[in-house]
Amino acid sequence: MPTPHGHALRRGRVSLPGHYYLITIVTRDRYPWFLDHGHAATASRNLYHHTVQSSAETLSFVVMPDHVHWLLQLHTDLSEAVRKYKTRVSWEIDTPVWQKGFHDHALRQEEDLRQVARYIVANPLRAGLANNIGDYPYWNAIWL
Repeated sequence: MPTPHGHALRRGRVSLPGHYYLITIVTRDRYPWFLDHGHAATASRNLYHHTVQSSAETLSFVVMPDHVHWLLQLHTDLSEAVRKYKTRVSWEIDTPVWQKGFHDHALRQEEDLRQVARYIVANPLRAGLANNIGDYPYWNAIWL
């Protein structure tokens, strides 16, 4: 099913190597693939796969049941980095997992990376998936 206004997600997108981006990637039809431990572990692990890391350094992430938030520092092209990640996860799960496109937010210089990372990893708490972030296994931040 096509994403409503999916083409609009690309409008104005700029890839700036060295810059920081907050990416949100949603599963196809919002299916909760990542309620399954194996699938969530796959989504988490592949953020650190060498093919993904060649395009972007993972600073922080959280895998939610039907989407992923990813804070990264870009090395090459943003769309290429996300494509590599989505391809790896779908390949390991052995089915197309993702909806087309992704949402990106280029962080401004005045935005605090650690604050953004805290907001990302607190998603499971806000969603009621855990009472303590230590009880939720599918997140990481380089500041630990």
